[in-house]
Amino acid sequence: MTENARGAVLSREQIAALLDGEPPLITGLLDREAQLQPNGIDLTLATIGRFAGSGTLARENSGRTLPEITPLPFDARGRIRLLPGPYQVRFNETVNLPADCMAYARPRSSLLRSAVALHTAVWDAGYSGQGVALLVVYNSAGFVVERDARIVQLVFHRLERATGSGYDGHYQGERSG
Repeated sequence: MTENARGAVLSREQIAALLDGEPPLITGLLDREAQLQPNGIDLTLATIGRFAGSGTLARENSGRTLPEITPLPFDARGRIRLLPGPYQVRFNETVNLPADCMAYARPRSSLLRSAVALHTAVWDAGYSGQGVALLVVYNSAGFVVERDARIVQLVFHRLERATGSGYDGHYQGERSG
């Protein structure tokens, strides 16, 4: 297979080259060398919030409503103790996917080994923004996590050919805050 093979998972070296591209694949990395992995790049925890209401997924996007999120504070050491249940997490990094690349986010194995799951959606070609994920603490004893901890690995897939129209949905350009 060639270095520029289509329809393949990107290697560390390919990801590094895209990080140096324009626009960079990802901005806001806290520690590039620690975050860059053999088959992806780790994203770090910026914020955690608790769901404070219900959401609606309608047939048309105009009928969609998202639940309010109540931000949870980190303690003086930058930690937060989470009780069992669901939480929304936002990442520090901003991802800029080109038209010929999509991604999946997968939880770090330390989460799974602690009875904590992280659920994500597909990161479509052309998406740009600071994504969110659903973190669910299943451990009845709870879970402690630090701000800026590496919690998910984003794995990139090169498409057979660039999409004619990349992601243009509601979450394009989303930012924390």
